[in-house]
Order: sequence, then C-alpha cells, then structure tokens
Amino acid sequence: MSVALKLQTRIQNALTDAISKAATGEGWTISDIPAVELEIPREKAHGDLATNVAMQLSRDVKLAPRRIAETIIRHLDVTGTFIERAEVAGPGFINLRLGNEWLYEVLRDIENQGAAYGYSTTAQEKKVMLEFVSANPVGPMNVVNARAAAVGDTLANIMQAAGYEVSREYYVNDAGRQAYLFGLSLLARYKELAGQEVEFPEDGYPAPYVKELARVLRQEVPDLLEKSLEEQEAFCKRWGTDRMVRQQQADLAAFGVNFDVWFRERDLHATRQLHKVIEFLQEADFLYEEDGAIWFASSRFGDDKDRVMVKSDGVPTYLTADVAYHWDKYRRGFDHLIDIWGPDHHGYIGRMHAAIQALGYPADSFEVIILQLVTLLRHGEKVRMSKRAGRFVSMTELLEEVGKDAARYFFLMRAPDSHLDFDLALAAEQSQENPVYYIQYAHARICSILRQAEEDAVYCPSAQEADLQLLQTEAEMDLIKKLAQLPEEILQAAERREPHHIARYCHELASSFHSFYTHCRVLGEDEALQGARLVLLKATRQVLQVALGILGVSTPERM
Repeated sequence: MSVALKLQTRIQNALTDAISKAATGEGWTISDIPAVELEIPREKAHGDLATNVAMQLSRDVKLAPRRIAETIIRHLDVTGTFIERAEVAGPGFINLRLGNEWLYEVLRDIENQGAAYGYSTTAQEKKVMLEFVSANPVGPMNVVNARAAAVGDTLANIMQAAGYEVSREYYVNDAGRQAYLFGLSLLARYKELAGQEVEFPEDGYPAPYVKELARVLRQEVPDLLEKSLEEQEAFCKRWGTDRMVRQQQADLAAFGVNFDVWFRERDLHATRQLHKVIEFLQEADFLYEEDGAIWFASSRFGDDKDRVMVKSDGVPTYLTADVAYHWDKYRRGFDHLIDIWGPDHHGYIGRMHAAIQALGYPADSFEVIILQLVTLLRHGEKVRMSKRAGRFVSMTELLEEVGKDAARYFFLMRAPDSHLDFDLALAAEQSQENPVYYIQYAHARICSILRQAEEDAVYCPSAQEADLQLLQTEAEMDLIKKLAQLPEEILQAAERREPHHIARYCHELASSFHSFYTHCRVLGEDEALQGARLVLLKATRQVLQVALGILGVSTPERM
C-alpha cells in the first residue's frame, strides 16, 4: 500500500477512535459509527483533507454538526498522522492540515516502487470479464467503436492496477441478420464484377469497402459462382465476416487494444448453447408459450414487460443468444461481468439483468456501462462523411489524422455516459492548447533536464540520500501532493468505472509540473537543493509514465 493510502487509513482510524471516545465521554448514543470519508478540499485555505463525518452523526447525536466536530477534534489523537492542525469549517466540516514530512516519504515510495507505483492488491481474487466494442463484423469500425475501445481498454488497465483479474473479450456477432445481409451484399458485388446484372439486397451494405472486398474475393476464389446459391451465400457470409474480423483486430492493435478472447456467436449455435439455455429456463419455470412463441417471464425480475425468446416461426431472438452468451461467461468462472454498450442499448439493460437473475446469479454481478455518441468536429464544424467507409468516419481514418495517443486521450477526457465533441484540428495540433501534447511535453521537458544533468555530470542522488526537507516552496509541495494522489485516483476510477478520472489526473499533474518548472530552477542551484529537485523530477517522470501507460498513451522523451 502506498504512503498516501496508509496515511489516509491512519487518519480515518484516528477520527473513528476520536468519535468513539467522544461518544463515551459525552454520552452520545450512536447506532453505528459511519465510515470516515476523506476528500481533498478544492480550496487550499481549507487544508489538505476534509471530512463531513460530523454532519453524518448529527441525526443520531441530536446536536449541531459544528458542536459534534469540535468535540471530535478535542478527542483526536494525532500521533503518527502528520496532522498539524484540525479545525471546524462551514456547517460542520473537519478540515485537517498536514505537515510536510509525509510528502518526502511519498518521493521515497515512488522511487522504491518504480513502475509499480499506484498499483495495489485491494481487489484480489475478483475475476472480471470486461466485454467491449463488439462491433458487428460487417464493416470498418467507426469513431464510436474507437471510443468504446479506448474506454474499455483503459478501464481494464485501471482495474488491473487496482488488483482485479480482468479478461478483455470481444463478442463477434457473426450469426445474425446483419451478417447474413453483409454476405448477400458481398455476393452481389462479386457477381457484378463477374459481369452479371443483380438486384442489390434490400437493407444491404452499399459502401465502397464492400466492392473492394469483392475484388479481393474474386482474386482468392475465382470459381465461387460454380457453387450452389446456398453455398455461395454461406461462403460469402463466413469469408466476409472473417475478413472483417481480421481487419478489426489489426485496427484495434494499431490503437493499442488487444483482446484476450474473440468469442464467436456462431459457436454458440454450433454447440447448441441457445437450446441448452432455453431448456434451463424452462426447467426453472421462467418460460411460457403464448401465440406460438416462447416468452421469458422477465417482469418477475423487474423488467417492464416479458420478452420473446423464440418467435412463432421457431427462430430464436437476439435476446436468446445474448442470454446464452452471458451464461457461458459465468460458467467460465467469472465473478463479475461488465458490458460496454452503445446508447441505443439502454432499453436492453432491464431484460439482461432479469436473465442474469433467472440463471441464478446475483443481479449486482452484472453491470452495463452505456457509452454515449461522438461528434467529430474540425475547427468547430461537423465532419460528416468518410471517403472509404461511406456514411461514417472510420477508426483507421481517425488514427491517420490525429494519431493513437491523441485519439485515446480525447476519447477518455469525458465520462463514458457524456456526449463527446471530438475536435480533430485540436487533437492534431502541436501546442499547449492540445491537452495530450501539454501532458506529453511535461514528460519530455523532464527528460530534457535529466539529460542535461547527465551531460553536465551533475550528481543525481537517490531519494534516500537527498535532503528532501529543502523542498519547501508552494509549487514543490503542490507537485508532491499531486504525485501522492495517484494510488487513490486509480482505486476510485476502478470502483466507479470512470477512466476519465485518470485522464484528468494526468492533465492536473502536468499543470502542477509546469507551475513548478516556472517557479523553481533545478540545474545551477545549490548542490543540495539541486539534488532534492532532481529527485522530485525523477518521481514526476515515473508517475507520468505510470498514469499515461494506464491510458495507453506514450511518453516521448523528445518533442
């Protein structure tokens, strides 16, 4: 556990003990002492940490929160907590101001832990399946798929850093109507290239990439039309979806996203998993027949209405395949399932939660993150069309224009459930206005100073050797405090499923460094102070590398 988290725990325990002593001394009746939550005040004048525990206690104690807070402070033993001053503020907040000594321990901690700084084992033994992107294999991936890839991959990194065992999975929808129409579209373009006049399938895929695929297919399989029509359609569906999956894998890899498992829907059908899950639900008495269809009694589990599992023509619905797929996830040994879905799937959550419970698993073992849409802008104007993909801008085109680092960071700047305006011009700009450039430049600037120190044969002491108490300025303290926050930021981002917190943290850390650089000279100072500041620079570089690594953003040494 990091120095900061250990200190936080000690302070929480000290406050809890103070509440217990106050209750005994004052005759308070408290049904249950609430967990003491600490937060960093927005304004420096309010100290380093604050808690509202006095306000939480007021209902039981029947006293004004300020009076409760004053009593808690009187009973507070600050031994080993680095608390220098505790005071009551506002309606009853307890504000705590800490001494600097613990911050010097943070620098030693960062040096000792290196690339493992910020990582923890808090969530040990929790095995999580994270399914994301899962775009239909019928075309190039678009910017919404790219956002899902950035969010899902980063969330997996964050949860792993917090101690979860995480598996990344991509569900290939290669057995539904869209895959069938894609195969028909590919076959139609193939026949056109062969000189045949054909009627293009209704609701097919007319975009240019289908014609390009058909040209490749003609080269690889010139005798396709010698097969029966049924064989032609089946072959085009399988060949086309397989080819698109390989392209999706390549595109995602270029984006720094790799999956542990690519799960095929067609395998569910081949192994009769849909039939097996229907049998299971029938035996559990959660299915019934009506109007020739088989219905799932999902309303028993909080869904707004019951859902069809098998239509009157005997064809299973999409829901059946999804239920079978999630059943398979649990049977592979996962404790918790997280799905990242698009905004058009919001209404699907209730029925899936119902299915999870009907299968015998806790409702809270399955969660869905709804990812909102992306609007591409260039200098404030909407970008509407792709030359290659047709009706949308593809992920490949996006990466070609702004690069992997900028794309990932921009997708992570906002909460997943917030609409995102993505300015292509800003993302490609090499200036301080571009947030990812601003952050990377902080890392490059640190590397430049350290290179100069090496060239000048300046001795860089270890954190143990350096006289860290020479670090006293506001800019230095602010920077170290920001370094200290990373472990908690990771834990909170993991628990809340909010990867944008790490993106925000990186920007705040870069801002703290730039402020330090403006106010504090490093090289050419008194040797002892110079050494202490070099330790601070190395720690900042390390933390930037850890945090940006979690985001999947590179840390260039020169810019």
